Amino acid sequence: METYELNKIVNFETYPVCNMLRLLLIDKTTKRNIIWATKSYEYLGDKYSEKKHLTEEAILGIDPVDLQPRVSKSLSQQEERTRKKAEVFTPSWICNKMNNHCDAEWFGREGVFNTEIEQNWIVNPETIHFDDKHTWNKYVDSKRLEITCGEAPYIVSRYDAATGERIPIYRRIGILDRKLRVVGENTDTEVDWLKWVIRAYQSVYGYEFQGDNLLIARINLLVTFVDYMQDKWNRVPTETELKKLTNIICWNLWQMDGLTGTIPYGKLAESQYQISLFDFVIDEMKSEDMAVDCRIFNWRSKESITYNSMKRGT
Repeated sequence: METYELNKIVNFETYPVCNMLRLLLIDKTTKRNIIWATKSYEYLGDKYSEKKHLTEEAILGIDPVDLQPRVSKSLSQQEERTRKKAEVFTPSWICNKMNNHCDAEWFGREGVFNTEIEQNWIVNPETIHFDDKHTWNKYVDSKRLEITCGEAPYIVSRYDAATGERIPIYRRIGILDRKLRVVGENTDTEVDWLKWVIRAYQSVYGYEFQGDNLLIARINLLVTFVDYMQDKWNRVPTETELKKLTNIICWNLWQMDGLTGTIPYGKLAESQYQISLFDFVIDEMKSEDMAVDCRIFNWRSKESITYNSMKRGT
């Protein structure tokens, strides 16, 4: 069995991140890697400039402290990113309050997963109750989107984004955390558990402009999968299981300019123009001057669509 131990909030050199790092960097729209889309690392050299792609070599070649969640960055970096990209801390208690509000709308009652007490919460220790109209399967399949997701604190809550404090599984409050709790309470075999965990991952979406944030968000979802499997079945996922979940994560958490629905800066970076006949060629790539619409995946119909077409309902 592989050793799973994270000494930092994000560790690129240990399981499961080191196993999946190459895949975690893929942009499903362009079929290239995501780009930095931030000037925070330009002092390290040309390959860290904002329009260059994140690569395994670049990531593993810098001090791991430089590529950590926002709470670990220097105050000057935090202020700069807040000023330029409106990047903010979202404490877990606020994420919890907003997710509770969404769940109250869905269930038709308050306090389903926990009860808020000022800037804290008491976990509901009872199995979550569902009725004939609001079944647990429908809850797991219900689609949720975190816009400008940053490190995805509304989707998963491995740590408090404001303090960096780790949150144990039983107290986690993310959208996906809640779905995974429900799956754990309503399945008895590994096969059924994994089937519905996959559906839970297929139901949560998020987009982010800055590449470092997006990578951390993807890692947070992947490590969350490992956490829940260890907690439920006392084992870590296989390479095949990790690859399957990573593929879903990279489709559902994508890099996008939220104002335009296109990839950052609108069109492909220069190094992206070498397109293989075997690659997925997008219609928008007919002209270098055309903006490239971001694509997402509909897991029920098994087809990719553009985010903009989804917004238009076409």
